[in-house]
Amino acid sequence: MSIITKEGGHVTQITTVETAPEHQEELLRILTERARFMAMQEGFVSISLHRSLDGKKIVNYVQWTTRELLEQAHHAPEFRDRWPEVSELSEAAVPCLYEVVHTESK
Repeated sequence: MSIITKEGGHVTQITTVETAPEHQEELLRILTERARFMAMQEGFVSISLHRSLDGKKIVNYVQWTTRELLEQAHHAPEFRDRWPEVSELSEAAVPCLYEVVHTESK
């Protein structure tokens, strides 16, 4: 479960992936497989995949306990092996690290 809180101390990586609408479903299938792999790695907290309604974007929201463990998981050969498929189906992938500074909920 995603835990979005300033006090959590988690590292958050949000990656926006641009794709053609005809590739969105296949790209989501691959990213879902990779999410299942990441969920087994040390330091994993959560992952959420979001698709745009126009079919042109996917947002990958990942939480990890530390930046170092996130980087370690990204360098695993099992993770890297599927990267060419992602590159073929996407026009751009922009990852960025964030920290939570404020949340509101009801």
